[in-house]
Amino acid sequence: MAIHKRGRQSFVLPQLPVIRNWASVAGKKESEGPLAHTFDITSQDTYFGEKTWEQAEKKMQQMALHKLAEKAGMKKGEFELVLSGDLLNQCIGSSFSLRNTGIPHLGLYGACSTMTESLLLASVMVGGGFADKVVAQTSSHFASSERQYRFPLGYGGQRTPTSQWTVTGSGAALICSSGTGPRIECCTLGTVTDLGIKDANNMGAAMAPAAFETIRAHMQDLNRTPEDFDLIVTGDLGQLGKELLLELGRRNHLPLGGKLADCGTLVFDNTTQDVHAGGSGCGCSAITLCGYLLNQLNEGKLRRILFCGTGALLSPTSTQQGLPIPGVCHAVSIITGRD
Repeated sequence: MAIHKRGRQSFVLPQLPVIRNWASVAGKKESEGPLAHTFDITSQDTYFGEKTWEQAEKKMQQMALHKLAEKAGMKKGEFELVLSGDLLNQCIGSSFSLRNTGIPHLGLYGACSTMTESLLLASVMVGGGFADKVVAQTSSHFASSERQYRFPLGYGGQRTPTSQWTVTGSGAALICSSGTGPRIECCTLGTVTDLGIKDANNMGAAMAPAAFETIRAHMQDLNRTPEDFDLIVTGDLGQLGKELLLELGRRNHLPLGGKLADCGTLVFDNTTQDVHAGGSGCGCSAITLCGYLLNQLNEGKLRRILFCGTGALLSPTSTQQGLPIPGVCHAVSIITGRD
């Protein structure tokens, strides 16, 4: 019997897992943004000392994991499991970063929702008594993503007003069965939602419907309202997607105004940094969470947030074939560790 399930898509955790430590690595443009002071490591070198952008993404994950172990006072070999993924084909950033470490690994792909997906699964592993120390991690890189999904950077293609800037960064969080820190109390699994958006330069419009469906499901399944949260934080809708989500809320009698924030609008300063509609990518929500948001929760400045990772489930092949872009969103409710 699924005694911890609530409604159709949600579940509560009987033993609340603790996010004991977290670490973030960010690139040059991110280090010039308003959240720069919350990142553990920043680099002015987009290659991170490697020969290719894809290898740079591998290096970012290695750096984030090393920093996480350092902050936790552990050796990396003490991590029982790493749940991680990225945007590269076959998730090579994640798998290559863990080669020959001896750390058990489950590779994930949820597009830009991967940070929330990994947190959700880690909380189930720890809350269910299957492990005590699980790492949730992801990354993205502006240049590797542009090369894979859109045009080579050397092509010099003009960016549309709806386009977003893929964040160069990696975030890692250690979820434990004991200790101090913010706690994960419940989660909502998303459904794949497709309203026919085909423009690969308008991710916000593709993902906003999925975000709304998950937020609505969370409220219905757990008998909550937006007023129960200090913030409802989406992963990377950007400015346009955020406005669309607010409009969906208004039309469906679920007003989110005053509670809604988006990592894609937090990580950059759109008045001084030319990022068009905002930030995107797995690293967008990862470094915002594993820097600014968890710090705020740990200090008691935020009491409860609904962290909603959003992902556009496209591939180069599906885009070239003219197929629409499905979206998905998963949600994790995180509360402060302070009484």
